[in-house]
Amino acid sequence: MGEDDVYTKDGRVVPIAEDDDVYTKDGTVDYKGNPANKKVTGTWKACPFILGTECCERLAYYGMSSNLITYFKGHLKQSSAKAAKSNSNWSGTCYLTPLLGAFLADAYLGRYKTIASFSIIYIIGMTLLTLSASIPGMKPTCVSKDDCYANSGQTAACFIALYLIALGTGGIKPCVSSYGADQFDDDDEVEKKHKGSFFNWFYFSINVGALIASSVLVWVQMNEGWSWGFGIPAVAMAIAVVSFFSGTRLYRNQKPGGSPLTRIIQVLVASVRKYKVIVPEDKSLLYEIADAESVIKGSRKLDHTNEFRFFDKAAVVEPTDHIKDSIDPWRLATVTQVEELKSIIRLLPVWATGIIFAAVYNQMSNFFVLQGTLMDLHVGKSSFEIPAASLSVFDTLSVIIWVPIYDQFIVPFARRFTGQRNGLTTLQRMGIGLFISIFSMVCAAILEFIRLRSVKENNYYLWEHMPMSVFWQSPQYFLIGAAEVFTFIGQLDFFYDQAPDAMRSLCSALSLSTVALGNYFNSLLVTIVTNVTTKNNKPGWIPDNLNYGHLDYFFWMLAVLSVLNLGAFLLIAQWYTYKKTVGSIR
Repeated sequence: MGEDDVYTKDGRVVPIAEDDDVYTKDGTVDYKGNPANKKVTGTWKACPFILGTECCERLAYYGMSSNLITYFKGHLKQSSAKAAKSNSNWSGTCYLTPLLGAFLADAYLGRYKTIASFSIIYIIGMTLLTLSASIPGMKPTCVSKDDCYANSGQTAACFIALYLIALGTGGIKPCVSSYGADQFDDDDEVEKKHKGSFFNWFYFSINVGALIASSVLVWVQMNEGWSWGFGIPAVAMAIAVVSFFSGTRLYRNQKPGGSPLTRIIQVLVASVRKYKVIVPEDKSLLYEIADAESVIKGSRKLDHTNEFRFFDKAAVVEPTDHIKDSIDPWRLATVTQVEELKSIIRLLPVWATGIIFAAVYNQMSNFFVLQGTLMDLHVGKSSFEIPAASLSVFDTLSVIIWVPIYDQFIVPFARRFTGQRNGLTTLQRMGIGLFISIFSMVCAAILEFIRLRSVKENNYYLWEHMPMSVFWQSPQYFLIGAAEVFTFIGQLDFFYDQAPDAMRSLCSALSLSTVALGNYFNSLLVTIVTNVTTKNNKPGWIPDNLNYGHLDYFFWMLAVLSVLNLGAFLLIAQWYTYKKTVGSIR
């Protein structure tokens, strides 16, 4: 048998040297655990099942969550404050559980098993939620359509269902995008070229699901009832699971590499224990195993970088380390393990710049809606009124329009000038999105300034809806949608590409956490602004009746913060060192 031959799980020997292009080189395997054959697995053959899963799952999630606060108020009889708190707590949990799901995927289960198992939990939660709104005895008792009350058992059933859904989504959110990207071989330039395109269409599929949810399903909930309003999302989630399992034979799977947190702590401990050791100038003297695969199961080796040199001490070999005998991982780490830690440290500043952007994005479900409720909600000259929250459809339409434009026109055009495989680097793409987001806040501030001036000139202070069309908000929604296409999709691509092989789900969860932190940051800003601007009995920037306030100042503040954030991002991007892998596994 030759050196480059590969044993498959069923005992066959595959001579890779004879046909080097048959199998992937990034360590992925097929559903049987054998080296993944490029001709029958992965790429766009497998992606439709993953994109279908994401579209249906997002339809289910947004269809259930978009109008949830209305259900809390109308059927569980919660006050506005309590309903808002219940909604925020649940939503925040949905963005924290991905850290758990990502850890299990990277460390023990792998992405396929994590998605599969958590999807079952998700469906159980959706089914219970539907039953809690449908079955007599489980559903709240209603005197009329909007006059309902729920006992403690009925309320508990609802929240048990919701937190099962939050747990279920924790195994799907961080894994599906990474799993789709796994279908493209990182060591094959032709396949790698399509990976950026996958992230574009992945985000496109999210917004197709969101578009249906925010329009059709919200109407169903308000007009046909909550049994249908929760039942349809439950069916959508069942379709998502069927779609996912249908592609099993076509998927490529990355092997779980053991606990990434343990490896990081081991490097930290080893570095501290050797703090007196001098790192040699010749980096080839640092410890690394001789095999093509790194010491981390299923992962490629990482090339040494010169930043954060203190951690290189963990890879310095001392006479007491006994290389030929068993090695104590708490005293000696490989270069790849050290570079894993360095990769995470380099990602953190980029991650932090996403928090301000997420706070801007959060305005769509907060102050954009409150601003819109005071405007004329009629569609044209008809008697039909559109809910202010439904203006978010312009954000969704913007994404759906911009994704194919970016993929089919901007990328090929930019490629001519930059020579980059994807036209722009992921950091350049994210920077453009941050720049566009500034103008969404400027638009919102200018509109609010004009609206308040009209209120003052015409004494509209006590009017429920002033005579200015809510559709003047559409530019600010559209700009946020365009910014999403650049920043959020760029984030997905960046955190997957720059994450170590065995930490990709965890890094995807890290990028998702910016949404939760953006929400918390927005809440902190509102608290500070309210406390500062309401002194001396002043109404402040954000009073209950916004006609007496200055919401435009709040938008201008976010615009200024976004400019400062963009400046910090540009400095970080200039400093950032992209990771480099060494060779391939096969």
